[in-house]
Amino acid sequence: MQRTSRRKYIVLATGIIVAIAAAQMFRGSERAKAKTPAVAPSSVPVKVASAHRGDLDLTLKVIGRAEAFSTVNVQARVSGQLQALSFVPGGQVKQGATIVRIDQSLLQAQLDQAEGNLAKDQAQLDNANTIIRRYQPLLGKGYVSQMDYDTYKANQGIYTAAVKADKAAVELARTQLGYAQIQAPFDSIAGAPLVYPGAQVTANDTSIVVLNQIRPIHVTFSVPETGLDGIKASMARGKVPVKVNIPGAKAAPMDAELDFINNAVDATTSTIQLKARYANDDLRLTPGQFVEVSLPTTRLANVVTVPVVALQNSPLGSFVFVANADGTVQQRVVTAGPTTGSQIVIEKGLDGHETVVTDGQLLLVDGTRIHIVKDNG
Repeated sequence: MQRTSRRKYIVLATGIIVAIAAAQMFRGSERAKAKTPAVAPSSVPVKVASAHRGDLDLTLKVIGRAEAFSTVNVQARVSGQLQALSFVPGGQVKQGATIVRIDQSLLQAQLDQAEGNLAKDQAQLDNANTIIRRYQPLLGKGYVSQMDYDTYKANQGIYTAAVKADKAAVELARTQLGYAQIQAPFDSIAGAPLVYPGAQVTANDTSIVVLNQIRPIHVTFSVPETGLDGIKASMARGKVPVKVNIPGAKAAPMDAELDFINNAVDATTSTIQLKARYANDDLRLTPGQFVEVSLPTTRLANVVTVPVVALQNSPLGSFVFVANADGTVQQRVVTAGPTTGSQIVIEKGLDGHETVVTDGQLLLVDGTRIHIVKDNG
């Protein structure tokens, strides 16, 4: 019995010690919490942009294709055997450079023959002129009959006409001989040869090569007929700039200029064809290439715009967060208008002098404290 009572006392004493230690640990934890100061709520990092008031040109975006400014299907103007091609297929060709040579031996012979006939008839004409000068004074003295003199005079006219015809024949033969060499009509890019040296070509029938003028180059596209009035209004204000971009390219858009509006709307598609001219000195565009085109249409006067990314939507409507001078934001209900590029028109709700949040809106509510961060670089 004594041993059992002793064990009970030991267990009881141990429990009391554990309870005292636990109480002391709890009090220490409460004191530590009391000494730790409360953490103030942190501000939300955001990016901002300024609202602007002014005139804005709405932009129309369409799909187009690059098109050669001029295309020439080179054909021979004389028949003969193709002698040489003096261009690199797919290479650049300078204006005036000889690109095709046709065998000219037959044409040279024709020229020589025409020049021989001219020389013969010229000699006969010179002789007829000499006879006329010799016998004209004798006619009045009766030493030469009128009939003989008239014959000499007729011969002079015949040889004069023959010389004139011979000169025309010489000029024709010389021109034909010149056609044996074909020059490029403009700076261009040569296509693949359609015939090769040794082939027989026929005048005005055999195609030899296609030349494309690509400096400058045209960008052809179609726009809905509903946008035509705005485009014409832009043209009335001056040159209409056109932005051309290659899909997926990281380079800056190319600056072109509208220079053609077709004279009729396509009734099947209700669109009208337009062309923009691009210098293409950098040879970025190739005929047939797929491009994205944007050009200004209607001009809106004295409107407020903000970046599109600033606009937020909720079941109650559209809104933006306006950054206040005290470092907080205000949720402002707005009425959005047309969009052009990265800007959107705000018809109601802003006066054009506000600073709006463009990134970080998901963490914001009305009155949230913010701090502004900038893009790296």
